Amino acid sequence: MTAPVTAGGAPLDAGTLVPPGAAPVLRLLRSGPPRTRSEIAAETGLARSTVQARVDQLVAAGLVAGVAAATVGFARPLGEVEVPRERATVVLAVDVSISMRATDVEPDRLTAAQRSARAFVAELPPRFNVGLVAFAGAGQVLVPPTTDRSLVERGIDGLELASYTGIGEGLYAALAAVQQAPPDPDDPTAPVPAAVVLLSDGETTVGRTNDDAARAAAEAGVPVSTIAFGTPGGTITQEGVRTPVPVNEGELADIAETTGGQAYEAESAGELDAVYEDIGSSIGTVRQEEETTARWTGLALVLVVLSALGSLLWFGRISQ
Repeated sequence: MTAPVTAGGAPLDAGTLVPPGAAPVLRLLRSGPPRTRSEIAAETGLARSTVQARVDQLVAAGLVAGVAAATVGFARPLGEVEVPRERATVVLAVDVSISMRATDVEPDRLTAAQRSARAFVAELPPRFNVGLVAFAGAGQVLVPPTTDRSLVERGIDGLELASYTGIGEGLYAALAAVQQAPPDPDDPTAPVPAAVVLLSDGETTVGRTNDDAARAAAEAGVPVSTIAFGTPGGTITQEGVRTPVPVNEGELADIAETTGGQAYEAESAGELDAVYEDIGSSIGTVRQEEETTARWTGLALVLVVLSALGSLLWFGRISQ
């Protein structure tokens, strides 16, 4: 995907190159059967001599556009393009609090999260380091960042439920995991971009605050994308007592906003798959400036050729 290239701070618009008053003539020339000058004059309200002048202006405008594009090309303009990342570290932090036992997402929240997490990890570029953190009352680095996907997949399969929810603790553990990422073997001193993907279905009940953890992530330059997983009507039953376990989307959205990540919500396994796919696409690419001289030079050539051909075609369509 490319961002628009600009000139003087504003996107270039080919429509602005059509001379004033020539647009009606251009519309007629581009559609319908050939017309005489008299017919065009009658339909546009212009004199026959003015019709010919407008055609001359259109041909000249095409040449001017070609020259303008060539001039931009000679200036070696820059445009933003999305290119695949070669390396990055992604830490997946998963809530394993008791509320993840809720069955409002089939077959239950944790099982659905495990399935989607495995698919997400499998689709990441092979040179990406992937780590795994589980958190309930405390955060634990289960798998330090590695390119060995089998280790991460086994860690995901082995997730077990525990009491309490400490989202802040989970995020601190994820930041600790980022620090354990191996250096780039081709450039050991180069910093490797890192991101955290944090999935939770509840709100913090113990441990350090979400705000403190989010500020720590922001200071470290690590964006955190959050996934609020579950439905407002989710419940669990403990010792015969049914307890509501709704998702607190606001807490997670605040973390994403503070750290420069994205906040997502998913109420089903299918929605969670889609969220992971979107996150994978954004993590897997980076926007960078690239010289677009070739693009503009090619456009200049096309415009000049089309202008020349257009002049022959248009003059052939206008009867005396």
